[in-house]
Order: sequence, then structure tokens, then C-alpha cells
Amino acid sequence: MTIDPITLEILTQALISTVREMRATVCRTASSVAIYDAKDFSCGLFAPDSQVVAQSEDIGSHVVPLPWSVRTAMEKMGAGLKEGDVILVNDPYTGGTHLNDVTVIYPVFREGRLVFFPAVRAHWADVGGMVPGSMSGKATEIYQEGIRIPPIKIIEGGRTNEAAQDLLLANMRVPEERLGDLNASFAACRVAEMRVHELCDRYGLDVLLAAVKMDLDRAEARMRACIAALPDGDFFYEDYLETYMGGHFEPLLLPLKLSIRGDRMVADFTGASSQVPFPVNSTAAVTSASVFITVKSVFDPQAPLNQGSFRPIDVIVPPASIVNVQRPAPAGSHGEIRKRVIATMVGALSQVVPDMVAGDLCRTSFHNLLGGYDPRTGREWVHYEWSAGGNGAFLEDDGPSAMAPIDWGDLVTVQSSEVIELRMPLLVESSRLAVDSGGAGHTRGGLSMQRGLRVLAPETRYSLLSDGAVVPSFGVRGGLPGFPVGSWIDRDGEIEDFDTPGKIAGHAVEEGAMVVVRSAGGGGYGDPLTRDPARVALDASEGYISAEACRQLYGVVLDNRGEPDAVATLALRKRLDASRFKLTAVADENTFEPGAVSRRRIMRINPSDARAAGLAEDELVEIDARIAAALRGWVRIDPSVAPGTLPCDARSLAILKCAAGARVELRSVLSAVRPRVVIAAEAAE
Repeated sequence: MTIDPITLEILTQALISTVREMRATVCRTASSVAIYDAKDFSCGLFAPDSQVVAQSEDIGSHVVPLPWSVRTAMEKMGAGLKEGDVILVNDPYTGGTHLNDVTVIYPVFREGRLVFFPAVRAHWADVGGMVPGSMSGKATEIYQEGIRIPPIKIIEGGRTNEAAQDLLLANMRVPEERLGDLNASFAACRVAEMRVHELCDRYGLDVLLAAVKMDLDRAEARMRACIAALPDGDFFYEDYLETYMGGHFEPLLLPLKLSIRGDRMVADFTGASSQVPFPVNSTAAVTSASVFITVKSVFDPQAPLNQGSFRPIDVIVPPASIVNVQRPAPAGSHGEIRKRVIATMVGALSQVVPDMVAGDLCRTSFHNLLGGYDPRTGREWVHYEWSAGGNGAFLEDDGPSAMAPIDWGDLVTVQSSEVIELRMPLLVESSRLAVDSGGAGHTRGGLSMQRGLRVLAPETRYSLLSDGAVVPSFGVRGGLPGFPVGSWIDRDGEIEDFDTPGKIAGHAVEEGAMVVVRSAGGGGYGDPLTRDPARVALDASEGYISAEACRQLYGVVLDNRGEPDAVATLALRKRLDASRFKLTAVADENTFEPGAVSRRRIMRINPSDARAAGLAEDELVEIDARIAAALRGWVRIDPSVAPGTLPCDARSLAILKCAAGARVELRSVLSAVRPRVVIAAEAAE
């Protein structure tokens, strides 16, 4: 069937408008602060074969993995689905994200045919489990993360399955809120059903379905053209997830091989660390969606999102690895795997299209959970806080500060202090951008957010599920890292730190104490010594960077009026550039060592070079040729290495886009297993 362009665009936008109306319905009817105020939910329309047909300003990390859930539901009960049936699911192993993201899938029939699935994936503030908010930083199996819901008919033939609903809500904290959120999802899907029927009444079902097919096909054609314009080849990057094995820090390797051939792309994560009994694993659906989100954001950001864009892209995820978790390992870290997959894609694409990528984003979804029982109200309470991080800097400008990254859609990233204080026994003591948190560069990485939450109820418990507390964001083309994640307890200036930063489970916080959380900063782009001194001075005057960073990172000398001194700045920048520590890359494949469950890259350097650079054994460092993204590893002081040289394997040279004999900069990365106390004191100043 041929459809004229005007009708095609009207129907395409009508379906997108339907999703927007679904979103408005959820916002106006949900019970949870995280949903109606912070918008931690997404809506979409899906075809019976599970393809994304339409979405709007929704969270990509919700919508893009949803086809896996729809596909699993259809495999399980597709033949028996009837009008009036509604499916409920949150199971990560069957296409979900994490257990808190509870999904309603609503079959819509027309003329006896199943034609669409409106769906709502909403973050429920609690789904049971070992800690208030369900997301534990120390869960060892999925059963500790909440109640797991395989695809079930929560409504069958128009009648609610009361027994199943009661069973689920009985295993969740604040069940009245959960029921309100569930009914909001039902309402949104009924709105979509009504709008689909109206479109069919006006245009006919066959025309509507033909328009959907054409829209998917043109999205595919656009993406194929984007990929075909890239050079063929294999490109690599690697990053790490953070765990603590037996109380000791253990990085888990996430390597990527990105292959481009003609109009197709393959992202291969073979070699990723095996899954572990620790919340750093996620699903094949989330990993694949993260690849899709990156490619869509870099190459085709303006056009509406649907499944057609993803057809030219294949993703290889080894089973029972951190990127394709299998039962019963915990799966709550979908936000952490997602951002790390995006990071590896950015690192690889920086070798292909450096002008089109940004520095690394804020490393983590930063799930902070506070909750307990408030005897004054006689109710349980749960607060879910995700103070937004900084985005990476890019060629044209600085990275946005405390803003939603590319996988978050229009999620509200600075939650309302008034709503928090009205609904929770918390006082928002402060909300601020963290000084110096954005990676230095020709353009600066976005700053992170720091928030102080004073607890006003007894017997509160605090949990944190995050990453990037040890290995921070990386820069591109000479840009520097942003700040790592931080959190601590402040008792009138007495600071309590955590032995496992970024991973906290049910830590007791007494009434009157303040929980301080600081998200991660974005990576810089380009050499910070080339940044416009006037912009550096403006950043200093606004409090975005300190006087120390102004001089040491940007090489800018300010006079007593706060204006750049051109002569002194030029001289300082020459000295700083000359003082950069560089080594000669030499070919050597001995660049990894095994850990408890994974392996890590090591940077073997001669003792004299370690002394000259001020580096210690096992210190986190990065090497950079200022062409693509920087590459991380851990120092090994090795007398067998010739002075002035750095052994590099073939993959590291490919990542840096240089060859043996090249001079590469070696520099320390702001990181420590327990960096919070020092940074907390600096923030207090």
C-alpha cells in the first residue's frame, strides 16, 4: 500500500502524540513522587512483533529495552491473549531493567486482530527486598532486590486478578502508593487504546499499519546511511565496573570491539567479566539498548525514535557475564552497566568521529535510597534520590551540569525540595553544584550536584547503588576526568565515610544526621591549556572552578580584579605543558593481570619514572595521545621496563590511535578507594 507523505507524517505524529497523552495521564494520576514529580517512567507503543513503534520524550533506558519484555510476554501467552487482558512484568531476566521498573503491557485488538501494545514502564519506589527502596548496594542475589514478577495477566478478560495483586503489594513497602502507580499505568494504556481506535475509525486499520511499516523502514534507511558514511574497521575501548570482593576493591573489565562494515555495525562485548554475586550485573536487553541509544544519539538525534533505527546494529553479549546476567545473580545495576556501555561506545566512536562525541558522562544513575518507619505518622516511607551528574563536554561547548544524560529522556534531574519535604521526613539542607567536579578541557565537563538531606525520623536506613566512586569519567582529545561519585554522613561536621564507596546497604542514620550525596562530573573535551582564559575567569567568578584549578589545570593567572593576565597566563601554560610527563610507547602484550574474577590493565613503568611522575604502586592512571579517549590502568613499578618507556599492547595502541614509538602522556587520575573524607572537607570550605 502506498501512502502519501502528508498522511504518513500525520499518522506518525498522531502515534507520538498518543504516547505524550499517556505520559500526561501518568503524571496526573500516579501516587509516587518519583513518578508524578520526577517523571521516572516511560510510555511507548509497540507492534505485536515487539518493535518500538512510537515514543516521545520518554526515558530511552526504559523504552528501548522494552521489546525484550514484550517478546517474552508474547512467547509465553501470545496465543491465549484476548481483549481485556493486561500483562504485568518486572523480571530482568526476561527483558526487564531492574525490579523497580514495573511494566504494564496492554494488548489492543481491532477487528479481532492484535494490533498494538501500549506499555508503561514506571519506577516503583519500592518492590520489597532487603532495604527500603529495594536497590541494595550489597545484594548478592536477586531475591534480595525485591519481588520478581514474570509476565502474568494482572487483568484477564477485564477482571483484575485480585489474588496476584494482593500477593505482590503485600511484599512491597508503602503498598497504597504502589497500587496508585499501577492504576495510573492502566489509565494511560486505556487512553492509548482509545486513540488507536479513533485513528482506525478515521483512516482505517490497514492504512495505519502501513504507515507504521513505512515509518520503521525510513528510520532504518536513515541509520544505514549514517553507518555507511563511516570508515570500515574494528575499533576498541574498555572500561571497568566497581566491586568489593572480601572487602577489597576489584575492578571488572568491560571491553568492546565495535565493527563497522558497510551499512552495518556490530558491538561485541566478548571478554566482559563474568557475572558476580554483587550488584554490578545487568541484562542483554539493557546492554543492547545502551548501544542503540548511543548510536541514535550520535548519528540521528533529530528524527523520532523507533525500532527501525536499530535494525542495522547487532550486539554480542556473552551469557552469564556482567552484560548478560543469568539467575540468580543480582540485576539491579542496569543504570550502571548502561552508562558504562555508553562510555565504551563513546570511547570507540571517539576514534571514528571525534567531532561528534562528548566526554564520558556521569558514570552512574546514582540510586540513593532513604527510608524506614515514621512513628509520628504511623507510616512507612521511602525516598528515592538520584542527584544528577555532569554530562561530557563536546567540541562546541561545555557539558551541561546536573542535567539528564542521553539515556534519561526528560527525567527530572533535580528533584523538588518542596515536594521532598512535604512528603518525606527529610529537610533539604542544601543543593549545589560541586566545585571543580567537571573534567577540565578546552570545553569543560558538566558539574555534578551535591545535596544534603537531613533526616527527621528515627531508625532511618540509607542505601546507595552506584558506580564511578573509584574510576571517574574520562575525557576525549586531551580532556581530563570529572569527579567521582561521593556520599557520606555529616553529624555537625563529624564525617562518617564508607569502606565500600558507591555500594551501601541499609546503613543506619539517626535522626538529625545529614546524608550528603555528590554525583559524578562529566569528562572534559580537548586540552584544558587551550581553553579561552576569559571563560576560565568566568567559571572562577561563578564558583564553578577553584583558584587552584584555574592555575594548575587551565594555566590561567588572574589579576586582583579576577581578569586574566595575558602575559603571566602564556608563561604558566608553557611551563605546565612542558611539565607533562610523557613516555615512549613500546610494543608489549604483557599489559593485563588477573584479579579475583576478572582482569585489569596495568601500566608497567620503571621505578625512576614512577619517582619522576610521583606515582605509587596500584595507583589509577591514564594514558593519552590527545587524539581520541584516554585509556585507564593501574601502575605496576617494574625494574625490567626500560626507563622512559611504557609497554603497550596492540589494543591500547589502537584505542589511542597511535603506534609504537609514539610519545604518550601518563597522568594520575583523581581516585582512591576511599576519597570521600577529603572531598567532603573541601566541599565544606
